[in-house]
Amino acid sequence: MEIIEKLISHGIAKELIVIIISALPIIELRGALPVAINLFGMPWYWALPLAVIGNMLPVPISLLFLDSIAKIVSKVDTGKKVINWVFERTRRREKIIQRYERIGLMLFVAIPLPFTGAWTGSIAAFLMGQRFLHSFLSIFCGVLIAGVIVTTLCLLGWAGAIIAGIGLSVIAILGWWKV
Repeated sequence: MEIIEKLISHGIAKELIVIIISALPIIELRGALPVAINLFGMPWYWALPLAVIGNMLPVPISLLFLDSIAKIVSKVDTGKKVINWVFERTRRREKIIQRYERIGLMLFVAIPLPFTGAWTGSIAAFLMGQRFLHSFLSIFCGVLIAGVIVTTLCLLGWAGAIIAGIGLSVIAILGWWKV
């Protein structure tokens, strides 16, 4: 919140802040839409396209240049550890993508949970050698679906927060149960 207040005090438009938040790894549009709708009071039909645009900005860059970026970052020990951690974490989650290919990638990105968004979807598509256009379109559709889900939860207010909490709890329990 403090960072957002500083950005606003420096004259950065709320729309640009939403785009920036959406472009960030892990946070993505899952964090930007609540900020836009519930904090900034933007109408959903304005917040949703801004968040989708922001979330999709890094996708073509990561799909096209991830190999080069990873090689450069891996030259530093800390960078290599981060790259290896991200790639390993992504590989553990790619079973659904491998099984259902483009639809699997779309569904993976559409699940509004941390580490299942456009960033991780781009990394998974890269690691599996999927073609750019197919990957981009699957990720875009997944981002749209996630955006609709998160927007709906934001518009429901506290009821949406409770629904999301119950849903996350069920997913976590099922995940632990399988282990």
